[in-house]
Amino acid sequence: MISMFSDLLEMANEQPDPQRLLFLFASAKATNKSKKRDDKRGEISPVMVVDKLPEELSNFDALVKEADSINKDWDFVFIASLAGDQKRPPSSDDAQPYLDKMTDDVMRGNNIMRYVVFDRKQNPIEMVAG
Repeated sequence: MISMFSDLLEMANEQPDPQRLLFLFASAKATNKSKKRDDKRGEISPVMVVDKLPEELSNFDALVKEADSINKDWDFVFIASLAGDQKRPPSSDDAQPYLDKMTDDVMRGNNIMRYVVFDRKQNPIEMVAG
């Protein structure tokens, strides 16, 4: 499991084909009153999506600041990577169907384990559908 945003950026830059990173910012709402961490249940709702080239990102704090300048109503960021072809990274137009898929996955709770997820403080989060 990736534990730091910098690890994710480093991995993206080490791939043989140029990458575009896909971000889905989501809000969380508890659906039970449990105070036990392992018993927490809730609903995740997509708030906004964006795609970026790894070189457009300096660190997690900058990502949070940019996201908050658009909408502060998010608790988690889901991250995926899209590979280009040899010399050319995917375009934003190339990324759009994948951002739509991420949105659908989060709304339905499908395949959410495939994404890297961080909370606002860069803590890695393990999501479980159910």
